[in-house]
Amino acid sequence: MTELVGQLAAFVTNTVQTLGYPGIFLLMALEDVFPPVPSELILPLAGFLVGQGQFGFIPVVVWSTAGSVAGAVIVYAVGRGVGEDRVRSFLRDRGRYLLLRESDLDRAEGWFDRHGQAAVLLGRLVPGLRSGIALPAGMRRMPLARFVLLTAVGAGAWNTVLVAAGWLLGSQWQRISEYADLLTYAVLAVLVVTVAWFVVRRLRERHSPDTAS
Repeated sequence: MTELVGQLAAFVTNTVQTLGYPGIFLLMALEDVFPPVPSELILPLAGFLVGQGQFGFIPVVVWSTAGSVAGAVIVYAVGRGVGEDRVRSFLRDRGRYLLLRESDLDRAEGWFDRHGQAAVLLGRLVPGLRSGIALPAGMRRMPLARFVLLTAVGAGAWNTVLVAAGWLLGSQWQRISEYADLLTYAVLAVLVVTVAWFVVRRLRERHSPDTAS
């Protein structure tokens, strides 16, 4: 397992340093399609390179988020176009090649059933659900525009925090896994505060004197 992680780290490093921003886009799209390539490995490295002056912070966030959305849309399209029965059959027969099991789909569907379409937003913060949550969204025919919006918001928040963490950790960026749970709670807190602020602002606008008149 350690050897596999080392090979993935070398692949990610070579791709980012060779292709630059398009490499980040490609890797983040690949994360959704091939989950063994994790954002916790890609973005802290990119954040470290931001600190070295090789990349810009905002471009890294934009390219990585665009890649996340692109990969998620591919998985969404598979779920919508292929259907649940064929997806389950594939996972039973060949899912091991992607390190995916039918139980992963069961977990994603459970999240979608409990949280509704908000699961697309929250799922970006949970390892193992980032790509999987797009399958039930597609199979349940969630509106594509809403899926893209929620994916972009969730992925953008998560990617920003990971890039910032890699920047702060510097040459120790590979230690990011030690703080993964803390980062998840931090991003979730930011999203909750942002949504609450938006709701409060809309309520105030609705009840303001100017609106009433």
